[in-house]
Amino acid sequence: MLSDGLSSKDCQTRRFWYNAADPTPQAAVHRAACLFVFFDTTNIQENTRMKKIPLTIRGAELLKSELQQLKSVARPEVIAAIAEARSHGDLSENAEYEAAKERQGFIEGRIAEIEHKLSHAHVINPAEIHAEGKVVFGATLDLEDLDSGEHVRYQIVGEDEADIKAGKISVGSPIARALIGKEEGDVAEVQAPGGVREYEIVAVEYV
Repeated sequence: MLSDGLSSKDCQTRRFWYNAADPTPQAAVHRAACLFVFFDTTNIQENTRMKKIPLTIRGAELLKSELQQLKSVARPEVIAAIAEARSHGDLSENAEYEAAKERQGFIEGRIAEIEHKLSHAHVINPAEIHAEGKVVFGATLDLEDLDSGEHVRYQIVGEDEADIKAGKISVGSPIARALIGKEEGDVAEVQAPGGVREYEIVAVEYV
């Protein structure tokens, strides 16, 4: 049973309670509760099909740091905000209460998501990879765009660590999926918004 007497079954069957088009305060509260259910059950149940979630050492540390911040700072802050909003009286017209409850749903959902990832993590030190020049998770690649001649350098990392500006691409991205399993000298075809692009793998490093 969730807050305000809402069960997880309600989130699946009584859709009018959390429909984004429903402007009522009660619907806003229930949307926040259902956000937690969505992250804590639906997504996690689907993700458990993956026995292990690959993370680099840096990626695991980033998640641990975020989890610590959410638990020690964000969660207490939103609990205090909800208590403060409740003290103002009538909740039916209390925008601060609605906003705080919705934020609480996002925070609790993210906490559940991170805890799941860390509990199922396979932490990889790229420097200890011995893949004989093959592209695998954690590898750093020098690529040449055969259309433009541009050279780029990417490391394949987990989705939470991905930052294209820093040269880190998610293992689930189209370019990473096209590259994994190939070797130095191979050409990978990547489906991009502007059409298919070809990248030659110039070098593969494990650093």
